[in-house]
Amino acid sequence: MKSTPQNNSAFGSLQNTHRKLTRLVLFAMLGAIVFSSKIAMEALPNIHPAAMLLMAYTVVYRSRALIPLYVYVFMVGLFYGFNLWWYPYLYIWTILWAVTMLLPKNMNPRVAAVVYPVVCALFGFAYGTLYAPAQALMFGYNFSTTIKWILAGLPYDFLHGLGNLGMGLLVLPLSLLLKKLNRMIRID
Repeated sequence: MKSTPQNNSAFGSLQNTHRKLTRLVLFAMLGAIVFSSKIAMEALPNIHPAAMLLMAYTVVYRSRALIPLYVYVFMVGLFYGFNLWWYPYLYIWTILWAVTMLLPKNMNPRVAAVVYPVVCALFGFAYGTLYAPAQALMFGYNFSTTIKWILAGLPYDFLHGLGNLGMGLLVLPLSLLLKKLNRMIRID
């Protein structure tokens, strides 16, 4: 059969649909991986690979990393309930995504090997502080009460930051692996 513009157009459309479907499934699975990894490590207080995974996804997928990020946030709400404590998840994880987006796209790997864990750790150390504005609004805390609430959570934020520092060491190797896999399956 001779190739016609109509046949090429139909094939191109089918290829485009396949890529979109592949991305949809991939991003849903990536979000589910973040959620299941958090569940798997629940015995450890505030130590889990969520920040590391979301940073790696952002390094690789850039703005599209918001899809697995919000799949994760939605799954947390489904599993634990959409209670008041859940609402800050809508913005807290987006802050990590935004900070990661501000990092240079093609950072030198030697620099990235230091910067990624540091950003990941800082996010863990600051988690309670980032959560505090929502806490203050939801429960009517004044400035003094909000500061006390932040201070009371510092031991957990300290553990969170140390855990994120360790997990952050995996951002670079994971992002390199994801880029390699993307070339193999031709996702872009």
